[in-house]
Amino acid sequence: MAQYKLVKFTLNGKKVEQMVDVRASLTDMLRNDYRMTSVKKGCEVGECGACNVLINGECFNSCIYLAVWADGKEVRTLEGLLGENGELSDIQQAFIDEAAVQCGFCTPGVIMSAVEILESGRDYTDDELRKLLSGHLCRCTGYENILRAVRKTLDKRLGK
Repeated sequence: MAQYKLVKFTLNGKKVEQMVDVRASLTDMLRNDYRMTSVKKGCEVGECGACNVLINGECFNSCIYLAVWADGKEVRTLEGLLGENGELSDIQQAFIDEAAVQCGFCTPGVIMSAVEILESGRDYTDDELRKLLSGHLCRCTGYENILRAVRKTLDKRLGK
């Protein structure tokens, strides 16, 4: 018999609430109840990074994060990066400019990891960036272009 709990949280800057099965993943709630289709169901065991979202500014695999754990928290998905008039964020534009998008399945999760990196305000070496982005599997092997897009955006934000 399923148990349900009311979850109140902030999704991409808006306060929301949803009654959810206590066994449901954050991925399922975001996709099914809020139509956040950028949150991809890849491996469903926290290995591929396709479902990454920011929770209180920190990246998590939403497939292994229970929806009820989001109660009282701030959740950001790729949809939350768009500007008021639908304009792309700097990191999204860099992915286009650097051809860092191939099939696109892994892209939203990678971008959310990049947002965490960019919002840290720190500079990183390329080796550090590779390590920070290593929780993602890209079947198209677009890693170098992804790294270039993150580096370009990081340098721009840091005024380099």
